[in-house]
Amino acid sequence: MSGPDPVTDGLEIYLVGGAVRDRLLGRPVTERDWVVVGATPQEMERRGFRPVGRDFPVFLHPETHEEYALARTERKTGRGYHGFSFHAAPDVTLEQDLARRDLTVNAMAERPDGGLVDPFGGRRDLERRQLRHVSPAFREDPVRILRLARFTARYAPLGFQPAAETLAMARSMVADGEVDALVPERVWQETERALAETRPAAFVRVLRDCDALLRLFPELDALFGVPQRPEYHPEVDTGLHTLLVLEQAAALSDSTAVRFAALLHDLGKGVTPRDQWPRHIGHEHRGIPLVRTLCQRYRVPNAHRDLALLAAEHHLVVHRAAELRPETVLKLLERTDAFRRPERFRELLLVCEADARGRTGFEDRPYPQRGLLLRCLEAAQEVNGRSFAAQGLQGGEIARAIQEARLEAIRRCRGRMA
Repeated sequence: MSGPDPVTDGLEIYLVGGAVRDRLLGRPVTERDWVVVGATPQEMERRGFRPVGRDFPVFLHPETHEEYALARTERKTGRGYHGFSFHAAPDVTLEQDLARRDLTVNAMAERPDGGLVDPFGGRRDLERRQLRHVSPAFREDPVRILRLARFTARYAPLGFQPAAETLAMARSMVADGEVDALVPERVWQETERALAETRPAAFVRVLRDCDALLRLFPELDALFGVPQRPEYHPEVDTGLHTLLVLEQAAALSDSTAVRFAALLHDLGKGVTPRDQWPRHIGHEHRGIPLVRTLCQRYRVPNAHRDLALLAAEHHLVVHRAAELRPETVLKLLERTDAFRRPERFRELLLVCEADARGRTGFEDRPYPQRGLLLRCLEAAQEVNGRSFAAQGLQGGEIARAIQEARLEAIRRCRGRMA
């Protein structure tokens, strides 16, 4: 903080966590968290801090509104990430507070004079591009597996990977059933945050590498090892294709809904009978109940769920846009509710483009289907039902007239593009 601050003057405070990590990496620091050593909750409130911590003492600065937490330790008391007790007291040291953190790169602190406090080698691991656990206490909290995967998704462009021993520890946690104690809301929270990262596919890879994908997202895990026709999918493996599609979706859109739909679009291939491999006829319909089940399990927001369902059901039809009859194009627009939800339809087309490009050697192929269908939608949207009402038509007559006019608009649009 610049200049003396009467609110914190006399307190032993340290900048901690992500702000220190990202500053050392040369990345923008978006928020700052502080640890206070040697203070009591009563003293913090007397200075004007507002208490906000429910389980342990966390306070908001009255002016900056940044978080200040009293140094604390934690102890495992049961399964899952709720099974902890916390101890915050003036005798808890900074190193004890840092020791409870998950990864060494998150367990560094900065003194007011800018000096680095790094008792667990976080700076060394930043230089080595490794995500390593601070201590064996990592295994006490299953959320840390999700965070390990999410941080990999964030820093993969810089070359970061989980340390081998940390991945082995995560694998043993899965074997011990720790991830089974995770609550759905926390799984979704970490998953959505991972989808927003630069390389969301790395999140899935790490979960699979430590066997957590099978326990948390069995529908996705089932895709790995399932072959596809090599003339259409040179990468062959459906799981690998899914990761390639997710990478393409991340390049096309920042929307986590688009990325989520890309991740789930081919779930139906995971239940194709083996005697039908490498064909997957009807997989789009088989995928619909799997998408519903996964979304229900993690209480996925409706917008994400609905786009994922549309992508699972309609991606093959969208791919065939150039050969569809005008009647089929109109039916696609109606079934996807494109007239009322044009923005969602545009997102659906992005998912389909990611699917088409998410194949080895197809990454830079053009996808004219998106432009074609958008132009058809725009042409059909110009039909105005009020004109038919002015002609004296009523009820069902207006609906039929609108549909026929939209169909004719699509025919003309297709004719101009032929």
